[in-house]
Amino acid sequence: MQKIFVVAFLFGLDSVLLGFNGLFLLDLNAKSSAKESKAYIAQLRAMYALDSSKWIPPTIDSGIPHQEIGALPKSPPFPESNPYSLEKAKLGEKLFKDPKLSASNQIACASCHDRELGFGDGRRVSYGHNRQLGKRNAPSIIMSAFGEEKFWDGRAQNLEAQALMPILDPREMAYHPSKAAKKLNKDKQYRKDFEQAFGVAKITPDLIAKAIATYERSLMPKNSRFDRFMQGDSKALSDKEVWGLHLFRTKARCMNCHYGVAFTDQQYHNLGLTYYGRKFEDLGRYNVTKNPDDVGRFKTPSLRQVNKTAPYMHNGLFPHLKGVLNAYNAGMFHPEPKPSQKYDPLFPKTDILLHKLDLSDDELEALEMFLKTL
Repeated sequence: MQKIFVVAFLFGLDSVLLGFNGLFLLDLNAKSSAKESKAYIAQLRAMYALDSSKWIPPTIDSGIPHQEIGALPKSPPFPESNPYSLEKAKLGEKLFKDPKLSASNQIACASCHDRELGFGDGRRVSYGHNRQLGKRNAPSIIMSAFGEEKFWDGRAQNLEAQALMPILDPREMAYHPSKAAKKLNKDKQYRKDFEQAFGVAKITPDLIAKAIATYERSLMPKNSRFDRFMQGDSKALSDKEVWGLHLFRTKARCMNCHYGVAFTDQQYHNLGLTYYGRKFEDLGRYNVTKNPDDVGRFKTPSLRQVNKTAPYMHNGLFPHLKGVLNAYNAGMFHPEPKPSQKYDPLFPKTDILLHKLDLSDDELEALEMFLKTL
């Protein structure tokens, strides 16, 4: 078996901590013995117990402005224009769950964002007003405090703008925010709640948006096993999960798009799932920008609580996480134009970051197990 070693000091690793004479085994293969595998995982555990500045660098393409993955902060960030208050967050949660914000008085924000389903709804696309089907999979709102633009195509400039769009959408709640505010102004308890949260009793769409956005920003996973591992609990992850963590950062190339504490670059990518000229066609970010380069690009979702948010992708066509990983392992999809599409400026181009990975079944299993720790 070929063994690839690197002198530990090249990466700033402490050979005493590693306990393997300053040498670091970089890879396993099908011929690795149980003893070699155990030693390899032990070295990985030792490395990931160090400050992230001393980890082996991630496998990413040149020019990717990544941030290292890590544990969540104790509290989410809030903008100066809409600072956190407990009263505002409680009001936002009440509004989030209240179907009064819809024309039918039957649909609430929570109808499509269920806490038990990772704040998604478990459907390929959601049901809205008069049982209309939406066009895209309901994204999880976990980690809403991170990043600016919202929705799969980024059409909302911030979370406050996003909060009102489902109310107005004729496929979703089919109601105008000003009508919703007028309805709530007739409710004495709501007027009292708004006065406590904002210091004014008159309810406006702007205040509704700020309250809902405050609640959504407060939603973060609680103490995942990955976070505990990052905080020093060496037993929080199994050996295979530790291996999956390392594959995520290296061979699987995941950190080209999924990095930082939120596990997303907040950017837009084309995975070859535009279905151009076919059923399920969706031009994605292009519908917002009208830039041909944006055809088929969708915003990178956070991987936090990914195990709860099936089905996957903007169209919900991947029912299982394993299928998503298999698709990435194959390099995703790179459709070629038909002769009639050869000079079509809107023919979608799959992101150049996507390559065949050649991960083994064991590596794919380890990667999936790691993702489930999030």
